Amino acid sequence: MTPSNPDPDFDPGRAPGPERGGGVPPGEGPPAEGGMSEAGPRNDPPKGWGKGPLIVIAVLTLLVVVGLVGYAVMVHD
Repeated sequence: MTPSNPDPDFDPGRAPGPERGGGVPPGEGPPAEGGMSEAGPRNDPPKGWGKGPLIVIAVLTLLVVVGLVGYAVMVHD
């Protein structure tokens, strides 16, 4: 039994590509990974938290601590 051709309209003599067996000619495909300047991780990623969020967290923590101490003093009396 001979294997059947999955694409009966395929003609290897008329297929695109330099070797006539299919494929994409050089220069017509997407660039390689090294050729994409915007690809990959940033060179200067931010490290740690910004000053603004840290100040907000510190102020909220201080308010909670003061509130708990005040509540403890009020309940103790």
